[in-house]
Amino acid sequence: MNRTLSAEEIAQAVETLADAIRTRTEGKPIALVGIRSRGDEVAERLCNLLADEDRELDLGILDISLYRDDFEHLHENPKLQESDIPFTVDGAHIILVDDVLFTGRTIRAALDALSDWGRPGRVELAALIDRGHREMPIQPDYVGLVLETNRLDHVYVSLENTDGKDFIEVVEPGSK
Repeated sequence: MNRTLSAEEIAQAVETLADAIRTRTEGKPIALVGIRSRGDEVAERLCNLLADEDRELDLGILDISLYRDDFEHLHENPKLQESDIPFTVDGAHIILVDDVLFTGRTIRAALDALSDWGRPGRVELAALIDRGHREMPIQPDYVGLVLETNRLDHVYVSLENTDGKDFIEVVEPGSK
């Protein structure tokens, strides 16, 4: 059975993430680093929700295309985008932000890419959606929404700034 989540459900999941980050970090300096593509938009939304607090808050964007273990299978000519981390990574409390946590391979690649920028003091993970089915020992510290999915289901995330509209669709194989 296919399932669609609305813009309101996405907004609530982002708010859930922001509340959890706010509670656990207690006003201490943090840096949100969004993983392209769509994790960067989630990180930006989180930054907007957390910006009114009295804390040091940085925002960065990480492109992991060249660090993926499935790089050769992505496309003939993959679209490489720029990373933008305008703060010192060494010693920073980094919260990596991604839209969907699935096998954990994207996060492994992000950790490799991040290490090229420096050595953070701490790295945590925030996922808008945790859909399970890990292939690596990676778990999120902050989760907006847990979706029960089958291993072969597809989770399509569409976000306003990237795609023109907010919605998430879970599609069973062969039904789209």
